Amino acid sequence: MSPSNETTERRFRGRILGAGSTSGVRFVVGMWDASPFGAFTDVFVELPDGSSVLLAPDEIVAAYVSGTYRFDAVSVVDISARRTARGLELDAGPLVASVDVGAISPLGRVLRIVPKRIARDPRWLTVIDPVAKLVAPGAGTAGTAGNGRREYYGVTGAHDVVGVRGTWAGEPLGELAPLDPPVRFGFASLPRIPQVVDVETTIRERA
Repeated sequence: MSPSNETTERRFRGRILGAGSTSGVRFVVGMWDASPFGAFTDVFVELPDGSSVLLAPDEIVAAYVSGTYRFDAVSVVDISARRTARGLELDAGPLVASVDVGAISPLGRVLRIVPKRIARDPRWLTVIDPVAKLVAPGAGTAGTAGNGRREYYGVTGAHDVVGVRGTWAGEPLGELAPLDPPVRFGFASLPRIPQVVDVETTIRERA
């Protein structure tokens, strides 16, 4: 019997926050309001030595996310991400951080031009991927993921991250720094300038 050509789609809608620190710890927080696994938060961390860690809220999320992206280690921990007037309070096992979020970013103003329905469409995201990589080196809107999956990032809004305080494994993160070099969990990073973006991620895979 020949392999099935049918595909299924999984959609994750929420926000992604990316920031670097002067300690060399860089992290990406996914805060998903709607997903095939319900609402959840996960955290991707890249350490100064280049090693990567996934912090996931349960084994199901850990299995799916680690099958889509690349990590050197996976930890299931209690994760709390609480929005505040200043931004975000994050408690995720070894990572504890307070993140300050500022005004809409220049990228966010550009994104307002495209209607959200179009901005989330994988066909549009495939077409604009080369442009996205020029505008934000290291970033991308369409690419391959683990286990033969295809992934699309439909970003519809963006705000600057303007401050960070906290610890990794009990050691201070230091001050906010660019997300540089780009993180390497999947086919694309976030922009070099720390930001939080509104996004719908679509993952296609064989049925």
